Amino acid sequence: MNTFTLYNGQTMPQLGLGTYRIDNNDELAQRVSFAIEHGYRSIDTAARYGNEEKVGEGIKKGIQAAGIHRSDLFITSKLWLDDYGRMNVEEAYQRTLDKLDLDYLDLYLMHWPGSNEEEMIDTWKGMEDLLKQNKVKNIGVSNFQPHHLESLLSHASIKPVINQIEFHPYLTQNDLRLYLKAQRIQAEAWSPFMNGDILKDETIQAIAEEVAKSPAQVVLRWHIQHDVIVIPKSITPSRIKENINVFDFKLSDDQMKSIDLLNQNKSIDADVPSYKSY
Repeated sequence: MNTFTLYNGQTMPQLGLGTYRIDNNDELAQRVSFAIEHGYRSIDTAARYGNEEKVGEGIKKGIQAAGIHRSDLFITSKLWLDDYGRMNVEEAYQRTLDKLDLDYLDLYLMHWPGSNEEEMIDTWKGMEDLLKQNKVKNIGVSNFQPHHLESLLSHASIKPVINQIEFHPYLTQNDLRLYLKAQRIQAEAWSPFMNGDILKDETIQAIAEEVAKSPAQVVLRWHIQHDVIVIPKSITPSRIKENINVFDFKLSDDQMKSIDLLNQNKSIDADVPSYKSY
């Protein structure tokens, strides 16, 4: 498994398992465990997903089945908007730990910028408090644009290590990724398959035939060669295994450019876009 070294020297797997829009049930626990047994070392969830209990159960089972330790895994969750504000962060973080049945997270993210700059900055101070108290290994953000980060960085004492963003061949966010690179903030992609829509693209399918891989593997490889961390979601065992099998081939420069040209600035973000309006 490829890993990235974050600006603070800590490492994170380049590919992990996403759990967005998966119900909090026994099947989820089984699939998380299955993923860990088959080489996944990064698991991503969020308070908003409502499934932290079963993700945590799967982590416990996976650790036992794979014969590894908690320290071998990189677990991420996210602070939801209802708990924004410096005084609320620690309690929300503890609720997440209790649901996951873990002692700490490797990464805790602000899920969105929030409704205004003051709230965003105040909440980030609470995130910094967690890190300074050694309650979490890393802190970061999600769905932030450069102007959000500029505001944040002008008041922060600790810079986010990660910005988890919507990134796929139809939404390449070049300006944002260039900004993140300049700031040494690592980009991480959620929903790399656009809920499966990108896998139907003719260019993706043609390249998949050329390299004798699946469309999903081509899309993930494209992410990897753009130096982006990626967290594909699946509850199908065969696809979970397929998605991690992307480190034994490379796309050519021409194939990468062909996929880059698919950009339409098209977002599938239907969660709370109003919170990105300022």
